[in-house]
Amino acid sequence: MTTMLLKQGGMRSVSTGTLAGAGSFHCEKCGFAVALQERDEVPICPNCRGGRFKRASIFGRPGAARPESVQVSEHPGWLDDTRASLPEPGDYLAYEGDDGVQLAPLADGWTRVGRSLAAQLRFDDPTVSRRHALVHRDGSRVRVLDDRSLNGLLVNGERVDWREISDGDELMIGRFRLYFLRAPAQPA
Repeated sequence: MTTMLLKQGGMRSVSTGTLAGAGSFHCEKCGFAVALQERDEVPICPNCRGGRFKRASIFGRPGAARPESVQVSEHPGWLDDTRASLPEPGDYLAYEGDDGVQLAPLADGWTRVGRSLAAQLRFDDPTVSRRHALVHRDGSRVRVLDDRSLNGLLVNGERVDWREISDGDELMIGRFRLYFLRAPAQPA
């Protein structure tokens, strides 16, 4: 069942907790986008905690706010413990998931991050685009690229198209905050 959002003279807003049907929606307050499936409820905005969304137009919304930056959070308490327990030298993305702290090792080459089943690092969440970001590891260099996501990619609170990242950098992908960790090789 799909709830109709059209009303005379334009589209109406939907509030947090209502079924809105499939599609993309933007927070009325800050412009943060969410992509919903048919039976998903409208969430609270993870960027500004707002509760009212409008359906996004396929032609773009003039004047829609897209977050260019967000407040960088202090490193969470679990980050130091996770860094100390890295299993072996290498590069990792660490984040807090439903099952606690998750650690994703990065191999050389491309790592897809998104909601798609083809993503190596998958987040089944409406604030994450199917193809949200790409992480490229080439020896000692690691770069992240926005893969045409709805909400963009933020590194240390700043919206970027691509950026080289270093140990301790915070990546915001949808509502998730990931931390890049580098475990150096131990001297012989």
